[in-house]
Amino acid sequence: MNSDYTDQLNKAMESIEAAFRRNLSLTRVIITKINEVVHELTRVYRYEPKIKIMNFCGTHEWTVTHYGIRSLIPSSIVLVAGPGCPICVTPSHFIEESIRLALDDITIYTYGDVYRLRAIRPVKGVYSLSEAKAHGASVKIITSIAEAINDARAHGKESVFVGIGFETVASGYARAILSGMLPPNLKFLSVVKLTPPAMKYTLEIHRQERLVKGVIAPGHVSTIIGAKAWHEVSKEFGIPIVVSGFEPIDVLLSILEILRQLVKGKADTVIEYKRAVTWDGDLEAQKMIREVFEVVDDAWRGIGFIPRSGLRLKKRFRMYDAFGEYGVRDVAPGDWVHDLSPGCRCADVILGRAMPSQCPLFMKTCTPSTPVGPCMVSIEGTCSIWAKHRVLDVEAIKDLEAIQ
Repeated sequence: MNSDYTDQLNKAMESIEAAFRRNLSLTRVIITKINEVVHELTRVYRYEPKIKIMNFCGTHEWTVTHYGIRSLIPSSIVLVAGPGCPICVTPSHFIEESIRLALDDITIYTYGDVYRLRAIRPVKGVYSLSEAKAHGASVKIITSIAEAINDARAHGKESVFVGIGFETVASGYARAILSGMLPPNLKFLSVVKLTPPAMKYTLEIHRQERLVKGVIAPGHVSTIIGAKAWHEVSKEFGIPIVVSGFEPIDVLLSILEILRQLVKGKADTVIEYKRAVTWDGDLEAQKMIREVFEVVDDAWRGIGFIPRSGLRLKKRFRMYDAFGEYGVRDVAPGDWVHDLSPGCRCADVILGRAMPSQCPLFMKTCTPSTPVGPCMVSIEGTCSIWAKHRVLDVEAIKDLEAIQ
């Protein structure tokens, strides 16, 4: 990367931070507007409404917690997490299969969070890929599929890339496969998941009580699938959805937009993150994903099967498929079992039904250094975020319980 490009990039980032992170005067104006709209909602409904808003993406939960957004807005607004953490929802079965392959002398490439993800059932006494590595297995932490490709090509041994993620990374996987970049010794284990079906599933759980009044939709995913992917969800459930950026002012503006729509009785899909997201998204990326993958019903850890929520390689790319090459069994609705440790409420947390500190394991047996549930592992995991920020949000818990 040349120095001129680096300088330009740094200046652009500084400009974004100045506008969306350090602009205190704008922050005050937005908070004032939020309070005014909440007051208007109180007048409209003739009582103090509890407004539950789901910040679907794990990175949004990080922003909300890190910048103390819950403390800046009225207590009647309850912000809860959603299932937008790919590590948190990857079934234990696939971690177990990855451990099995690693112990069979196959090099496993994985992201750092997956490395620490604990399985519910041990494989030869091993519960995680990090433990497998401690037992002598070849497990390598990478940051991209390109890094795995280069390393596998260099050593020439049997290898598997554990393809975890949402639509954001699916296009990169698809490009690598379509370009024939994978060497013959590297296979791909696709456990990619799709976010709109998960949002529908989550909102369906809350539909009867109409608990969720609005959703802050994931910005990174939306750069690929476009804001249009959420339009159907917004109309089906009659709630506003705002595609948001990840700076604190982005999130505050998204909350304000949701509240304004509630006052007007609207349920529209709006893009707040206009500097990165369009209505149609990245059409070329969408085309590559459709060409390489087929959509399947898929299991989400602790939650169960969600229709048409996963991606597997199409038959024409079976030469790259770890499922067929190494006899990795896929999970079917008939044999999926609850895959969280006893007492773990990770699924409730990412479905917006509980706060982390309502889990009996939180910061007791389940900590960042000794994670039990998947939500304590990932940097996008709500429990991990709360633990690292030392959050014990008693008021938020009271508000959540009041609307359940």
